[in-house]
Amino acid sequence: MASEKVETVVAGNCVEMEREEGDPKTAKSKLSRLFWHGGSVYDAWFSCASNQVAQVLLTLPYSFSQLGMVSGIVFQLFYGLLGSWTAYLISVLYVEYRTRKEREKVDFRNHVIQWFEVLDGLLGKHWRNAGLFFNCTFLLFGSVIQLIACASNIYYINDNLDKRTWTYIFGACCATTVFIPSFHNYRIWSFLGLVMTTYTAWYLAIASLIHGQVEGVKHSGPTTMVLYFTGATNILYTFGGHAVTVEIMHAMWKPQKFKMIYLIATLYVLTLTLPSASAVYWAFGDMLLTHSNALSLLPRSGFRDTAVVLMLIHQFITFGFACTPLYFVWEKFIRIHDTKSVFKRALARLPVVIPIWFLAIIFPFFGPINSTVGSLLVSFTVYIIPALAHMLTFASASARENAVERPPSFLGGWTGSYSVNSFVVVWVLIVGFGFGGWASMLNFIRQVDTFGLFTKCYQCPPHKA
Repeated sequence: MASEKVETVVAGNCVEMEREEGDPKTAKSKLSRLFWHGGSVYDAWFSCASNQVAQVLLTLPYSFSQLGMVSGIVFQLFYGLLGSWTAYLISVLYVEYRTRKEREKVDFRNHVIQWFEVLDGLLGKHWRNAGLFFNCTFLLFGSVIQLIACASNIYYINDNLDKRTWTYIFGACCATTVFIPSFHNYRIWSFLGLVMTTYTAWYLAIASLIHGQVEGVKHSGPTTMVLYFTGATNILYTFGGHAVTVEIMHAMWKPQKFKMIYLIATLYVLTLTLPSASAVYWAFGDMLLTHSNALSLLPRSGFRDTAVVLMLIHQFITFGFACTPLYFVWEKFIRIHDTKSVFKRALARLPVVIPIWFLAIIFPFFGPINSTVGSLLVSFTVYIIPALAHMLTFASASARENAVERPPSFLGGWTGSYSVNSFVVVWVLIVGFGFGGWASMLNFIRQVDTFGLFTKCYQCPPHKA
C-alpha cells in the first residue's frame, strides 16, 4: 500500500496541512488528485457555490409569487449580503480557534474541526450545546429536503410511481454517501454540481421567456402577511447554506484564504437565482402559489428532462454535503472518528440516514418545509449565533488586541463590526425568526391539514390513465 506523506508548513498564525496520497508520479495518484483529493481555494469555491443554491433554485419562483417581484429581488440581494457576512464571521472564528489550539500543540490531521467545537473552544460548553443542537437539526432537515426534492423532480419524468415510493428509492440511493470520507473527496462532485445548477437556472429562465405569459396571468403578490414572510424566510434559507463552512474550510490546504470565497460564490449564485426566479414568475404569476416546484409548470421536453436529471444528481451531492457533518458528529459520539477504515466508518454512519429517510416520508411538503427550516433553524445556525459568538469572543480588549483576523477597515474596524453584528441579530431575530417563524408554521400547518402526513403524492396533478 502506498505511504502517505504529510507536509506541515507554518504560515502566519495557523498551521497548514497538505496530504499527498501515494507517489505523485503514478497515474493512480494523479487521477486521485484530479478527481478525488481536493483542498484548494477553487475546491472551496465550487463547494460553497454548488451547495448554496441546490433545490431551492426550484422554489424561488414560488417565493416570488408570495413576495412579489420587487420584494423577491430585494430580499435576494439583502440576504445574499447578510449570509456572506456571517460566513466571513464563521471563518474568522474558525481560524481564531484553530490558531489557539495549534499554539497548544494540538494536531488536527486526523480530526475534522466542526462548528460546535469552535464554539466550545472559544465560548464554552453552553455555546457548544446550542451550536450542536441548531446545526445538527438544520442539517438533518436539510437532508430531508433533498430527499423530498428528489421525489418531486423525478415524478415529472416518470409518474408511474407516486412521490412517496420515489422517496423510498432515493433514500436508498442517497445512503451511499456514507462511503465518501470527507469534504476533501467532493472535488469532482462540487464542480459538476455547479454545472448542473447553472444549466437548470438558465433553462428555467430561457424556457419561461420562450413560453411567454400564460393567458390571464396575474401577479398579485404580496397578498397576505403569512405568504409574504413565508417567501422571505425561504430566501433567508437560500443564502443560509453555510452551516458546513467550518468543514469546508478544514478541508482546505490553506484555510486562511477562505475569507472572500463565500461572497464571490454568492455573487455567482445571484446570476442564477435572479434571472430564473424573475422569468418564471413573470410567465406564470399566481399559478406558482399552488406549484412550489417551478419545473411542474413548464411543458415537458428534452431540455426539461435534462434539467430534472441534473437536479436529481445534484440533490444526491447536496444530500452528501448536508449529511457529512452529521456523519462526523456521530463518529465522534461513538468514538470511531479517527479510524482509517472507510468500510467501518460507512457501516457506522448508516443509522444517521434512517431518521432522515423517515422524516422525508412524513413531511413531503416541497417548498413550505424550506421556509419553516429557514425561520426556526437557519436564522439561529448561520445568522444569530455566529454574530453573537463573534461579539462575545472579542469582547475584551486583550482578545481584540491578539485577534488573528481583524475586521475590515472599510467597515470601521471593531466598532463597525459590532454595529453590523448587532443589526444582523436584531433583524433576523425579529423578521426571520419572529415574523418568519409565525408565517412559516401557519403555512406548514395548512399543508398538513390539507394533504395530511405521509401523503403519497404532494401537489400531484390528476394521473392520466
